[in-house]
Amino acid sequence: MRSPSSEPLVLGIETSCDETGVGVVRGHELLADEVASSVDEHARFGGVVPEVASRAHLEAMVPTVHRALATAGVRLTDLDAVAVTAGPGLAGALLVGVAAAKAYSLALGVPLYGVNHLASHVAVDVLEHGPLPEPAVAMLVSGGHSSLLLVPDLTRELVPLGQTVDDAAGEAFDKVARLLGLGFPGGPVVDRLARDGDPAAIAFPRAMPGSYDVSFSGLKTAVARWVEAHEGAVPVADVCASFQEAVVDVLTAKAVRACREHGVDHLLLGGGVAANSRLRALAQERCDAAGVVLRVPRPGLCTDNGAMVAALGARLVDAGVAPSALDLPADSALDVTEVMAR
Repeated sequence: MRSPSSEPLVLGIETSCDETGVGVVRGHELLADEVASSVDEHARFGGVVPEVASRAHLEAMVPTVHRALATAGVRLTDLDAVAVTAGPGLAGALLVGVAAAKAYSLALGVPLYGVNHLASHVAVDVLEHGPLPEPAVAMLVSGGHSSLLLVPDLTRELVPLGQTVDDAAGEAFDKVARLLGLGFPGGPVVDRLARDGDPAAIAFPRAMPGSYDVSFSGLKTAVARWVEAHEGAVPVADVCASFQEAVVDVLTAKAVRACREHGVDHLLLGGGVAANSRLRALAQERCDAAGVVLRVPRPGLCTDNGAMVAALGARLVDAGVAPSALDLPADSALDVTEVMAR
C-alpha cells in the first residue's frame, strides 16, 4: 500500500487494435513504454484482421509486461494499480487485455481501472508536457476514430463536439495508400511521399465545413476517381500531398474553431494520425495565429501504447476515483463520454 504522499505506480495495458502496449507510470513520470506490434502480420491482408490481432495479443502479453517491468526497474509487487483499455476497440482484442488486467489485479490485490481508449490518448500528453489545463479541446485522429472533444475534467467527462460520420482520418489514409499501391499501413508512406509533392496540385474536396463532424469517404472517392481518370500518368507525390492537405486542412480548421468558439486556449492533438508531419505543422501555424497553445505528444506516444493507459490510470488513482469491478466488461462500443467502464 502506497503512502498518502507518494505518487501511484500504475501498470497500463492497451490491446484495442493491433498493438500490445504495456506502460509503467509513476504519477506523471513515464518509466516504461513497451509495444509489441502485429502490423506485419496484417500487412498482406491490407488491414487489421481481428482474429489475427487477438492471437498476437495472447502471445505477446506476458513477455511485454515483463519487458516493461524490467525497463521500469520495478516488480509486480510494487504496483499500486492496474489500468486497461476497456473500449472502444476490437472486441476480441480488448478481451485479451481486460482478462490479463483482471488477473494481475486479483493476484496482486490492487485496484483495477478499466479506461476509455480515447480518454487515454488525451491523458498521455501529461507525461511529456505536464498537467493539461482544463478545460481544453482535444482532436483525436486515428485509424478508427476522428473525434473533437471538449475536456472539462479528464477524470470525469469528455464532451463530444464532433466525430467522423464515415471513414476516420487514418482509415482514409490506409485506403488511399492501397489505391495507389503503397501498402499498409498507409499513413507513414503517404506522409513521406507528400513531402515531394504539391499540396495545391489537385483540388480535392473539403466536406462539412460548417460542422464539427468530419467526413472523409467522399474525399477517398474523389481520389479514386481522379486516379482512374489519369491512369498511366498518376503523379503519386502530388496525389499524396493534395489528399493529405485536404485531410489536415479540415481537421485543423475545425479544431481551432472549436477552441475559439468555446473560449479555450489549449488544443491537444492525439491518436496515431497526430504523428503526421503536415498535420502537426499546420496545426501549429493555425494555433499560433489564433493565440492557442498547441500540445502534441511525440510521435511514439501518439500511436496506441500502454503508457497512455497507465497515465490515465495514475490520474484516476490520484483523484480518488473508485476503481472498476472485477466483472468489468470489454466494451467495443464504449461511449466517448465515459472516461471509465464499470
